[in-house]
Amino acid sequence: MRSRHRPLLATLLAALLVLAAGFGLAGAPPAAAATPVRIMPLGDSITGSPGCWRSLLWNQLQNAGYTDIDFVGTLNAQSCALTHDADNEGHGGFQATATADQNLLPGWLSATRPDIVVMHFGTNDVWSSIAPDTILAAYTKLVSQMRASNPAMKVLVAQLIPINPTSCAECAARTVAFNQRIPAWADGITTAQSPVTVVDQWTGFDTATDTYDGVHPNASGDAKMAARWYPALSALLTPGDPGEPGSGGCSVAFRAVSVWQGGYQGEVTVTNTSSTVAISSWSVTLALPTGTQITQVWNGALTGTTVRNAGWNGTVAAGQSTTFGFLASTSAAAGTPWVTATCSA
Repeated sequence: MRSRHRPLLATLLAALLVLAAGFGLAGAPPAAAATPVRIMPLGDSITGSPGCWRSLLWNQLQNAGYTDIDFVGTLNAQSCALTHDADNEGHGGFQATATADQNLLPGWLSATRPDIVVMHFGTNDVWSSIAPDTILAAYTKLVSQMRASNPAMKVLVAQLIPINPTSCAECAARTVAFNQRIPAWADGITTAQSPVTVVDQWTGFDTATDTYDGVHPNASGDAKMAARWYPALSALLTPGDPGEPGSGGCSVAFRAVSVWQGGYQGEVTVTNTSSTVAISSWSVTLALPTGTQITQVWNGALTGTTVRNAGWNGTVAAGQSTTFGFLASTSAAAGTPWVTATCSA
């Protein structure tokens, strides 16, 4: 005889399954998405207006396989030639001392939750003849606020680029005096959990050739700043795998083959950074010092300052390289040839 309790039992089982699904018991939970490392560029107009060193740095990191990153900030100015994550905290005209005194940083930190802060801040303080002790006290307060937001905050602090505005004859010497104080300050505040690393943005930077007004970087200045930030920042990151199917990446290396008065011959090596996937095309964007102009390119096609592969060398096997060469003319002030290059594949 058929039991009259079976329909009731089936109904109860169905209800239990629905309830279990509601509590996540009916199957394995979905895998958590990888959380990108959040990086805040912090400073004044040198960082944010437009601060195109950020675009170069972003692309250098991406091309080297550091893809799980997110530049963060409450500002976003898309005014640089290279596509990049433009979020930043570079406030034109701001002083580090006023930012600390007015407690502006905690709100920015709360809105963006960075893991790393990249800070070039203090130029307006130096320009205003604020004493180094006062600026460094502001630095200390800012770092304390960063650590209150994230106890494991990692901080990169720049020795400021030189400035030589026409309205401030003493600014150049003041910048030198302030920069000399930064390493000892950083040594005194760094911790194992929250390291503070000094990045020398001053050495090798020339206001005559690397700025357009004695203060703000031009293209060559942006390239120098990005090149200085890159090794310090990449040391704090874990690269993604550029060899995943369909995601080939590339890196570039420059060398001067020969140099003469007013020009040089350069060579750029493009390397496929994937261990498994070939790339079918590549392009390299060159950041050149002011007064330098490319006059001829071989094994590539030049558009502006971007070189794309020729028809015969676009495909590069995993782990292999190809090269292109160029001739460049330079001004008398251009100095020793150097190029900062970013690659996309």
